[in-house]
Amino acid sequence: MAEASRWHRGGAPKPKLHYRKEVEIRTTLQELSLYFIFLINLCILTFGMVNPHMYYLNKVMSSLFLDTSVPGDERTNFKSIRSITDFWKFMEGPLLEGLYWDAWYTNKTLYNLKNSSRIYYENILLGVPRVRQLRVRNNTCKVYSSFQSLMSECYDKYTSSNEDTSDFGLKQETEWKYSTPDSSSPWHWGFVGVYRNGGFIFTLSKSKSDTKNKFINLRLNSWITRGTRVIFIDFSLYNANVNLFCIIRLVAEFPATGGIITSWQFYSVKLLRYVSHYDYIIASCEITFCIFLIVFTTQEAQKIREFKSAYFKSVWNWLELLLLVLCFVAVSFNIYCNIQIFLLLEDLLKNTEKYSDFYFLAYWYIYYNNIIAITIFFAWIKIFKFISFNKTMSQLSTTLSRCLKDIVGFAIMFFIIFFAYAQLGFLVFGSQVDDFSTFQNAIFAQFRIVLGDFNFAGIQQANRILGPIYFITFIFFVFFVLLNMFLAIINDTYSEVKADYSIGRRPDFELGEMIKKSYNNALEKLRLKKPQKDEDNKGKGDLAEQARREGFDENEIQSAEQMKKWKERLEKKYYSSEIQDDYQPVTQQEFRDGTTTKYKVILSECLTKTQ
Repeated sequence: MAEASRWHRGGAPKPKLHYRKEVEIRTTLQELSLYFIFLINLCILTFGMVNPHMYYLNKVMSSLFLDTSVPGDERTNFKSIRSITDFWKFMEGPLLEGLYWDAWYTNKTLYNLKNSSRIYYENILLGVPRVRQLRVRNNTCKVYSSFQSLMSECYDKYTSSNEDTSDFGLKQETEWKYSTPDSSSPWHWGFVGVYRNGGFIFTLSKSKSDTKNKFINLRLNSWITRGTRVIFIDFSLYNANVNLFCIIRLVAEFPATGGIITSWQFYSVKLLRYVSHYDYIIASCEITFCIFLIVFTTQEAQKIREFKSAYFKSVWNWLELLLLVLCFVAVSFNIYCNIQIFLLLEDLLKNTEKYSDFYFLAYWYIYYNNIIAITIFFAWIKIFKFISFNKTMSQLSTTLSRCLKDIVGFAIMFFIIFFAYAQLGFLVFGSQVDDFSTFQNAIFAQFRIVLGDFNFAGIQQANRILGPIYFITFIFFVFFVLLNMFLAIINDTYSEVKADYSIGRRPDFELGEMIKKSYNNALEKLRLKKPQKDEDNKGKGDLAEQARREGFDENEIQSAEQMKKWKERLEKKYYSSEIQDDYQPVTQQEFRDGTTTKYKVILSECLTKTQ
């Protein structure tokens, strides 16, 4: 017969066990307090990197260069460019007007600082803008034999192997000659290709009229040809009022299908790190962060040396290692960015007649910001390690661990159906609906359908028969069936765990109870609260007095108190939180089979002793 003695294999708890758990709780509280200091320091550090003016600077610049319409055509701006004619209209109109601000609105001379433009009167144009083109060679693709008489030229999509590096056109200025790419410059990931640096480059002039004449000359001499695959417009601004650099890149891709696809990047970054007093507070937080990193690394190294392979069996230890790795990567990125800024910033600002390539600095700064964002995310997740000793959090972790196998089996079934529908949608609607234009887009579109964001009209228009069938069956099987199965798995497992807790399952110790106990002790020492024992005795006396007033005799009151003592003794022995670590929870059937019988025996022994 199964017995409930599995709840406590070592008999009555020993004083050493109680002392060990007190030490463990105290150590956990110390670690939690230290980690909260680290987390607060990390939050100050990360929020110090972000300036609310970044968003407004990006917004005002994007409004100027993306939303400004072409003169004479209110519907054409950079976002709506679809032809080469529209592109040249933008270059000679909104771009030219947006870059050159050399007079106040009253036509008075604005500034005289090395003839630099001040966009919106506050943002200094650093150096001069740069325009860069990448091309592909002719005959990089094969024309079908039946159409060779109609089309003898063929320009494939852009790849580094298809790139045209030969001079073309007038072959006089730099815009007609190929410039080799810089190995340290990052590649650009566009909509229809990945583009490297280099190409056919020219920089604009400080004079607005000279730049306009340059654009007209390039347009008349066909600088953009059938081989053109992408054009980059790069320039950088600095706003001294908020100490922010704004690095801007406007991209026009010329796909092999024809037309133009536009995209853009606006990066507002703080490259000059230590200017104000608040910046030096951030610097002190960076030093504190490094000290914490050394301390945590030493602690984890000691744990690995002590526990060896057993250390890697805990998920929390893996999270700790991941967090340390991210911290070291963030520190490395920070050091690298500061060194590059120190080395390049002075050279970039020395000659205002050349293009200042701040895109390289902004590129790595954005990566550093992303690493910091991921680091603080996992830093917050680590808090669950400490609060998992709480009863509620223990129930949650136990529920997830118990239903893990069921969830994995469900996930296999779910994604088989999900990817089947994704491929169906991609093949049926891919050429008509933007949400299904690629297999990846189809996957994301289906996740949006589950959340209620869908374009049923587009699906129905693409295919009047398969469209509604696809939509209705997908909603039925995925939304109504599979998602409800997932919720049922979680709910059923949680009910089992809660039932186990109700019959005696407890976490090893309650961190919240320890904090509450310490708080009450502090209040008692400060004489702000009466001792707990006096309150308990008073409560017992009040209950006895209330029973006498309601008509119970003394024998009934004493019997009730005796039963309460028996219950406390049984709970202390078999449901105490001070139990050994090698206990195993019993099932409800084992509890019904064994525990009830054992309680009857114990209860009879207690009655015999009292008699």
